Amino acid sequence: MVQTELPESGLVFWPVGTGDSTTIVVDENTVVQVDLHDMKSADEDDAVVAAVIDRLEETLPRPDGETPYLALFALTHADLDHCGGFADLLDSSILIGEIWATPRLWRELSDDTEMCEDARRFQEEVERRVQATLAAVEKGHEPASGDRVLIIGYDDDRELHSYSELPDAYFTGPGHTITSIDGVSVSDRFEAFVHAPFHDDCAGERNDTSLALQIQLRHPDGTVGRALLLGDLAYPTIKKIFDYSEGHNRADRLAWDVLLSPHHCSKKVMYATGEDGTEERKQDILDQLADHASDDAYIVASARPFRDEDKTGDNPPHLLAKEAYEEITSNPILCTGEYPTEEAPHPVVFALEPGEGLVLQDVEELEEARLTKSAGQSGGWRTLAALGATVFAVGAAAAAARRRAQQIPQQGTTDRVGAAVRQARGDEAAPVDAVGFGRQ
Repeated sequence: MVQTELPESGLVFWPVGTGDSTTIVVDENTVVQVDLHDMKSADEDDAVVAAVIDRLEETLPRPDGETPYLALFALTHADLDHCGGFADLLDSSILIGEIWATPRLWRELSDDTEMCEDARRFQEEVERRVQATLAAVEKGHEPASGDRVLIIGYDDDRELHSYSELPDAYFTGPGHTITSIDGVSVSDRFEAFVHAPFHDDCAGERNDTSLALQIQLRHPDGTVGRALLLGDLAYPTIKKIFDYSEGHNRADRLAWDVLLSPHHCSKKVMYATGEDGTEERKQDILDQLADHASDDAYIVASARPFRDEDKTGDNPPHLLAKEAYEEITSNPILCTGEYPTEEAPHPVVFALEPGEGLVLQDVEELEEARLTKSAGQSGGWRTLAALGATVFAVGAAAAAARRRAQQIPQQGTTDRVGAAVRQARGDEAAPVDAVGFGRQ
């Protein structure tokens, strides 16, 4: 069969049931994870969901020759289906260079809102990074890789929480672009434009405060691939995003080649309750989504397989949403729980290809593909089989034993790992691009 490499730049949507786990490959040493839903059932021999943490440990770059390095973890919001397994990620061997979080975490703690254990572990880790950053700033230098944090969004109760003491450079919000990851400028190959959370929504429901991003990946030849990641937002906030960007001449920030359907293909994106109490379809948002889609756009539903028929009160994925999305693009809706089949789902992988953009990769080719890097070049993805054929190959006993054996808490990086990261990424300087309030 034809062999291909894992894309040097691209997107991976993991089959994780109804939940989100999106991996963004910026370059061979810079990998970003947006949300995590690592399910215990992934350790079963016949699992049809991915053991995402295992796959990351196997395939992440290792700048020091030993430690798997995840440049960035971004959490859209603290629901279990978006942060499930984060405690295991912290306890794994993976070094997380930087974390993006929203102020909502502190509000929920102060309001004594019920949070799952993984969400609490995430908040504790972010708080640790806040304190490490404050300590570094007090000494007059940047926080180390492994201690970095960026707070995205605003809240009326900001002054009540420790993160308010951070310098402005460690904050950003809607309307701003982020072009550095873990202290290194990647502006020539990556941009994240922040659409939400909006200030007016800071006290709303958790889903309504989701981090929403447009991701741009840029090939050296100038080819750009764009993806919209909108968390669990529903119609009112998504409409606000499109109206605001269109009204401020930012149509380019709405462009998309790949859309991760919000809230796992929920009908709440395009259906809302009317004045008479009945559901009504909101064609305006569907038209706006279509207006900003590329000619060969794809929509991904990160969810269990679609039902044959939906009943009132069913959770997503919703057939009504699927049918509406099918009117936007000529390509089929790609559901991670049934791609290419329900019996053997594989990650949905898009590669940034020169002159074309984000291109869906063929499953059979992915299964056969191997990277051309030698065993000594441990800084790259090992094999695409780790993304496809072996996505559920780890047996329960082996995976459980590995997780029991690894009890390494997430801490600031050692000098050795930090130096290796800087050497591999070619930069020892502080961030080149400011990302704080009022900065573009």
